[in-house]
Amino acid sequence: MLAFIGMGSNLDHPQNQIDQALSALDQANEVELIQVSSFYRSKPLLDMPGPDYLNIVCKINTSLDALELLDTCQHIESRQHRVRDVRWGSRTIDLDILLYGEEVHKTKRLTIPHSEMINRSFVLLPLFEIDPDLELPIIGSLKRCLEQLELSDIEKI
Repeated sequence: MLAFIGMGSNLDHPQNQIDQALSALDQANEVELIQVSSFYRSKPLLDMPGPDYLNIVCKINTSLDALELLDTCQHIESRQHRVRDVRWGSRTIDLDILLYGEEVHKTKRLTIPHSEMINRSFVLLPLFEIDPDLELPIIGSLKRCLEQLELSDIEKI
């Protein structure tokens, strides 16, 4: 199954955090890292205090089901000391399953497509870099979604 995962960090050497998470994901059982976007810098959501974030999106191939992939992502976050004190607060690493093939999931643990992705330039721009013709389940054209967003708050680095 092809899937897309968004990663972000703004604590403890963010680029190193993302590189570690990419390596861990690529080494996980039944996961193959296919493509990684450039790094993008963005401000914290909702003017939360903290340093700017670095974000990427990666494309993977996996034989894990969606919940097993979520468990793998959360295990990587735990190993990198992810703390969930404040929603949208600073973090060492965050891994979000954005898309899992054409599947749609809505459970207490997992919503795919990711429920906030269409509102986040730091997700859509790196996703567009990887797959500009992507059609999002339920949502539609990635290009159309990106055209609706303000992009002055994000910088490709």
